[in-house]
Amino acid sequence: MLTAGPGKKVGIYVAEDQQYHGSSTYAAILDFLFFRGVSGATVTRGIAGFGADHHLHTTSLVDLAVRLPVKIEFIETAEKVEELLPKLQAMAGTGLIEMQDTTIVKPAEKKQKQSEPERPALKHEGKAKMMRIYIGENDKWNGKPLYEAIVNGLRSNDIAGVTVYRGILGYGANRRIHKDAALSLSHDRPILLSIVDTEEKLKAFMPILDQMVQQGVVVLSDVDIIKYAHNYEKAERRQEARK
Repeated sequence: MLTAGPGKKVGIYVAEDQQYHGSSTYAAILDFLFFRGVSGATVTRGIAGFGADHHLHTTSLVDLAVRLPVKIEFIETAEKVEELLPKLQAMAGTGLIEMQDTTIVKPAEKKQKQSEPERPALKHEGKAKMMRIYIGENDKWNGKPLYEAIVNGLRSNDIAGVTVYRGILGYGANRRIHKDAALSLSHDRPILLSIVDTEEKLKAFMPILDQMVQQGVVVLSDVDIIKYAHNYEKAERRQEARK
C-alpha cells in the first residue's frame, strides 16, 4: 500500500495491437500489475504517434487497422518498481518504458462502505445441478427472443442465476450449420443458457420450460458448488427472510 513520500512514476508505451502470449500486451501488463499488488494503474489510448520504426499512426474513419499507441502508467515505491521491472521489460517487447522520480503527497484511499464493516469471505460448498439449454438465436416465445423469455422466467421463479452464451458455430437435430457470419444480417446462431441451482428448484421449473422450448436440448448434470460469498451475513439474512 502506498504511503506519502518518494516514489517512482512508470510509463509503458506499447502498440494497441501488440500481443503478449495471445492477448493484448497492454491488457496483460495491467493484469500483471493488478495481481502483483500495484496500488493502481491507468491505460490511455493515443490518437496519433510514431515509434522506433518511424511509421506514423493516426486515427482515421476509413482506416480500421491502426496501430495506435497505448500508455500504461502507474506509481509505486522504488523497491516495488525494481522488483517488477524485469518482467515488465520482457512483456513490453519492442515498446518503451520510462521512469521518473516523483513525490507521493497523498496516496489514494479505498472507499469505505459506511453501512456495514468489511467481513471476511466465506467459502460455501455443496451439491447442486447444472442445467444447460441449447436453442437457436431466432427461436421465439410470445413474440420475443426465446432466450430472453427463459431468463425472465428463471428470474421470476427465484432461480439463483443464469448466463447466456452466443455460439459462433454449431448444428442441431436438423443437421443445418448455424454460424456467426460477419456479412450476414440474417443468421440463426446457437444459444446456450447455463443455470446452477438446487435440483428441486430446477425440476420445479421444468414444466414451464417444456412449454417454452419447442425445439432444443435441455440437459441436467451434477456439480459441486464452491462459492466465495463476500457479505455472507447479509446473504444468510436474505435466505432466512424467504423461509
